[in-house]
Amino acid sequence: MTDHDQSKPTSERHVPVLKDRCINLLAPGIEAARSRGETPVVIDATLGMGGHAEAMLQRFPDLHLIGIDRDEEALALAGERLQPFAGRIDLVHAVYDEIPDILADLGFAEVHGVLMDLGVSSLQLDERERGFAYSFDAPLDMRMDTSRGQTAADVVNNYSEEDLVRIIRKWGEEKFAGRIANRIVTARAVKPFTTTGELVEQIRDVVPSGAAKTGGHPAKRTFQALRIEVNEELDVLERAVPAAINAIAVGGRVVVMSYHSLEDKIVKGFFQAGSKSSAPLGFPVELEEHKAELKTLTKGTEVPTAAEIAENPRAASARLRAVERIKARRAA
Repeated sequence: MTDHDQSKPTSERHVPVLKDRCINLLAPGIEAARSRGETPVVIDATLGMGGHAEAMLQRFPDLHLIGIDRDEEALALAGERLQPFAGRIDLVHAVYDEIPDILADLGFAEVHGVLMDLGVSSLQLDERERGFAYSFDAPLDMRMDTSRGQTAADVVNNYSEEDLVRIIRKWGEEKFAGRIANRIVTARAVKPFTTTGELVEQIRDVVPSGAAKTGGHPAKRTFQALRIEVNEELDVLERAVPAAINAIAVGGRVVVMSYHSLEDKIVKGFFQAGSKSSAPLGFPVELEEHKAELKTLTKGTEVPTAAEIAENPRAASARLRAVERIKARRAA
């Protein structure tokens, strides 16, 4: 990112994806809390640069917002942006699968909405030194939380060829995973990888040029795979979605935006499971404990409009799903 870009206020550097739709989906949960005389509480589980959070706090003057992010830099920028609402926010440096512990620490038994905007944030993509983008040379890092954990360079230089094939194929859905892993292992024996440019160069050499016509940049899928592996993104999501569902009160809603099929599949699985009766097949009567806990609010996945994509090209791959809790949680 240029110095000029960094001098811009956060609100100009970041356009929240599907902002109005997300907030309209969360609104009935907030209204339900109000109608019971409760202070509405919403978790923004992936706070990023605070665009969705700011819009919610502006629209609902009694809302209390809990903002979670593993990226300390994003948290600091969001904190500046949300300063006018300081009395109504709790900002927490954590990974969003830690929702139960965070609520316990803050003294909340339940909340009325949870928003998750998955994937890599605008801040992380734009700051070159973070190493998320394949379009310019940077240190091979890719950690969302730069204070801990292994980097992409650690993965590329230390994983066995077999493990590299597995993650590139599984997380990147890359059909040339075998060729790419083999080239990485051969190249690192000469000189360990330290930058994104070095990795891109090796990938370009082994991915057929024709593949780029349909699949985009030849390094796109490998970079996605490394990012998911470094940040344990899908493992975190597997824990975070049920944690979010369990945190919401009756009438509360969970809204999730995902950006690739692996994420969407996990979200869909949990949402569908909660929206079905648990009565055994052929059971003559549906007992109260068998009734679905969730109601699906979106027909399949919702996608951004052409106008939104034109304003914010990064929204193009967004897929939105939402559910409402219609029955009290089953006792543990």
